[in-house]
Amino acid sequence: MRKLFVSLFIAGLLAMGAGAVQAAEESTPLTDVVSDLYGVPYKASGTSKKGFDCSGFTRYVFDALGVDLPHNSAAQFNLGTPVAKADLQPGDLVFFQTNGQSISHVGIYIGNGTFVHSESGRGVVNTKLNDPYYWSKRYVGAKRLNVPVLEAAAPKKENAVQAASLPENQAKK
Repeated sequence: MRKLFVSLFIAGLLAMGAGAVQAAEESTPLTDVVSDLYGVPYKASGTSKKGFDCSGFTRYVFDALGVDLPHNSAAQFNLGTPVAKADLQPGDLVFFQTNGQSISHVGIYIGNGTFVHSESGRGVVNTKLNDPYYWSKRYVGAKRLNVPVLEAAAPKKENAVQAASLPENQAKK
C-alpha cells in the first residue's frame, strides 16, 4: 500500500510540473494539440491517446494540424526542408539515431531548446535537445514541414531592408 501511495504521489508531482511548464508556454495551435497529450503512455506501434510510439505521436499531432505524415520516423525524415539546429522553430521535426544504424526516433521541437516526444518507458514528455547524457549524442537533424496553421500563427518578421526604408526609421538630415 505504501508503494502505491508513493507512486501516486510522485505521478501527481510530475503531472503538476508538466502543467506548470505548459502554462508558461504561449498558446499556439501546436501547444494546444500537444498539451492534451502529456503523460499518454508509450506503446509500440501506438497511434492514439491510448498510447503512442514516437512516429505515431508526431503523426497524430501533425494530423491535428492538417498535415498527413507516414507512421515511420525514417520516412518522416525524408519529408520537408533541412533546418540547422541553431534555426529551429516550434513545429520542426527533430530526428535521432537511437539504434546505431539509421533514423529511429522523432520528436517535435517546441522552443527553448526543448522537444516533445513519446519516449519508451516514459510516454509523452518534454526533453532538452542538448541533454548531454543521451539525446544530444544521438541527434541527426531537423526538418521543417509546410504547416499552414503554424505559419499563420507565427509572428511576422519585418524585413530589415524594408524597415530601414520606412520614413519613421530613417535618420533626419
